[in-house]
Amino acid sequence: MTINFAILGAGRIGQVHARAVAGNENAVLRAVADPMPDAADAIAERYGCDVRTIDQIAGSSDIDAVVICTPTDMHADLIEQFARAKKAIFCEKPIDLDVARVSDCLEVVAAEDGFLMVGFNRRFDPHFMAVRKAIEEGQIGTPEMAIITSRDPGAPPAEYIQRSGGIFRDMTIHDFDMAVFLMGEMPETVQAISSVLTDPAIGPLGDFDTASVIMKMASGKQVTITNSRRASYGYDQRVEVHGSLGMVAAENQRPVSIEIATANGYMRPPLHDFFMTRYIDAYANEIASFVSSLTDGSPANPTGVDGLNALLLADAAVESVRTGASVRVKVG
Repeated sequence: MTINFAILGAGRIGQVHARAVAGNENAVLRAVADPMPDAADAIAERYGCDVRTIDQIAGSSDIDAVVICTPTDMHADLIEQFARAKKAIFCEKPIDLDVARVSDCLEVVAAEDGFLMVGFNRRFDPHFMAVRKAIEEGQIGTPEMAIITSRDPGAPPAEYIQRSGGIFRDMTIHDFDMAVFLMGEMPETVQAISSVLTDPAIGPLGDFDTASVIMKMASGKQVTITNSRRASYGYDQRVEVHGSLGMVAAENQRPVSIEIATANGYMRPPLHDFFMTRYIDAYANEIASFVSSLTDGSPANPTGVDGLNALLLADAAVESVRTGASVRVKVG
């Protein structure tokens, strides 16, 4: 069975997903939509697909599934439109920046018996998946504490920050989902602190570039997250889970994993420079999972509820920064 795809949004992440779809033997990229003709034409020319409008794609009988890569403020509307059009939907995180809007959107998907998968790509990174497998197999006993480190090489442009919803809803949201993915339960309380340390221009935009979060589950398990918008040494992505019998960790990855030893000491190549190269396997794996679910009838994973839960944690972090107190997480 072959799944016919359309990409909605031909920007940076749209290009990543177009590559993943085109590289899947059970998928065909049929169409792309973007208000910027040059961006849409570039994908169309590279992968041999059509340029169509969003409405044309919704009404196209030769499209089975869409990948939503548009700005966040369009996600919920597009999910509802394509759920009603009976297309399977893969949507980049977050569904929306407002919890109530996400809840309303998920109700529409349920009412239409729609198929929705949310793009938390880090769940599909081979290294993080291996950490999860080690936990599930009991190799470290019962997980008790986790440390998640996520630091970008540099801050995004001002126009992006203004639409992003802030560091917790844009950047840390991946780490919130990873915390649930690794520890197997939703945090009960969130305490967060944040600062502007890397770029003074970010403060007037109402955002932060440095954040730390401590979360506690009902079971007593703890997760610590550290974020920065500036890592001079590359894209810093690590996880560590400590359990009753030991510890499992995923280290930073490099395009080339070698080590050189000379009289000057030990040297290793630099880290990946950003997410498009660091998580290339993860993006391919999540599209492969989406395709497999459609062909074998298995449930979507991550689900819309996973997207809602990550946003609830982000909102709790925002509230904690505002009040300076630990915040109890609302149940999605």
